[in-house]
Amino acid sequence: FICYVLLALLTHVPGSATPAVTMQAADSHASAHINPRPKMGSGLSPGMVTPKASTQRSREPSRRRRESARPNGDTKEVEDEAVKCTDALVRRVLCPLAQAGLSEARPLDELLPPLTSSNEVDLQLYAIIAIVMRDFVYSWYARITPDQSFGEEVIRIIAHCTRELEQRFRRVDVESLVLDEIPALIEEHISAYRTAHPARESAMASSPKAIYHTIVPHPALSPAPVNDVPTVEQLRNEAAYRQLLVQGVLAVLLPTEDLRNPCLRTLVADVMADTILGNGIGGKASEGWLLYDGIIKLVENGKSKAETTARGAGPGTDTRSRLEGFGLVPPKEGDRDGSNNVIRVGIWSTLSDAFWRIAQYCYITLVAIRFFLLGLFAAASAPPRDRSATDNRMMNKSHYVALPIAASVEAPSSAAGQRPVLTFSILGLVSQLLELPCRMPWTYGLFSLVQWHLVSGVLLQVGATNGILDK
Repeated sequence: FICYVLLALLTHVPGSATPAVTMQAADSHASAHINPRPKMGSGLSPGMVTPKASTQRSREPSRRRRESARPNGDTKEVEDEAVKCTDALVRRVLCPLAQAGLSEARPLDELLPPLTSSNEVDLQLYAIIAIVMRDFVYSWYARITPDQSFGEEVIRIIAHCTRELEQRFRRVDVESLVLDEIPALIEEHISAYRTAHPARESAMASSPKAIYHTIVPHPALSPAPVNDVPTVEQLRNEAAYRQLLVQGVLAVLLPTEDLRNPCLRTLVADVMADTILGNGIGGKASEGWLLYDGIIKLVENGKSKAETTARGAGPGTDTRSRLEGFGLVPPKEGDRDGSNNVIRVGIWSTLSDAFWRIAQYCYITLVAIRFFLLGLFAAASAPPRDRSATDNRMMNKSHYVALPIAASVEAPSSAAGQRPVLTFSILGLVSQLLELPCRMPWTYGLFSLVQWHLVSGVLLQVGATNGILDK
């Protein structure tokens, strides 16, 4: 009975059929699963709704729901198909024996040396290497000889370099890199730029570019380019600097036996220095037009997503908050179209609004205090920070290290080579961006005094190396 009622409700179209006709259509729909499908022109009246049309209209929402729920399974199938295609590409280009069927059953990680510690990353990297080898190496090497020894040797060298690079990435002190070294370079750049571009320019002063390159000299930009036109000497110095960078990288990443091969070292150094660093990064990636093009694409992407979200919200979407929906908070001025004459915002609504706001602020304050106290208790029992990589770098580096917000703050002598987090250059960068020494010198001095007491004070040293705040 319930099925008959639902079919009658679904097949009823206003203005096209009477209830009796609708029940007849429902009966014919129920018997359509047993009897054969009626042929066209079976004598139905024009006003009667056929079972096929009614069920087609009734099944459209369920079909839409199935289609909207289908992409999850389809996405997994597409990903599996992409993995299979990638594996086939790698086998066809880098493993000719697998293509011939001699080692088809062996997995890919047994046929090729590992690049990293993740098989998924290795598959994607090998796909890139396969495309590069197919388009730029085998296109001319296959005409010389069918031997695959050269490709295997290239893959072996690349695998050794990527494994060594991964090991060095694992030894990087991320906190010192992000909070100390990179902010020091940015702070140095900001200070030199503001010095080279004063508020009042004098007619006797040099050009801002010459002043900037005098404050922050760089061997690749010496002599400084004038009017954005590099000189022959500057181009020669830049090429020599790129060669020095590549030679230093190869000395760390290449195997010893390959490093002693001058032909291989020269070939790889020229490709990396000229093609990758010179043409790719220096000629395109660092140009202003490419950076602006990337920013424009990001903005257009965000704008299209925002428009799609706003269009998908629709006019019937309830944009009220949960408190407004339950009547605990008065609605906004723009939402009082039809209910302005029904709901009167009085003293109780104002008190309710104030109460819920105070409750929200109290909850946020309690959560912040709980987070801070739990962090302090956890840091008190935490092991000391492992700064062995930082110690070696601090002993070997000779480049500029920016001072923190207080120039007089120094790490305690018991922690030689280990700097507290409160003395990292991120604080100096923030003060430089806000121009605290010039705009609010008293506030700057107060912050410096608090920092000194936290790091090197007589009574409180919670911010010293391996202190509670430092951990």
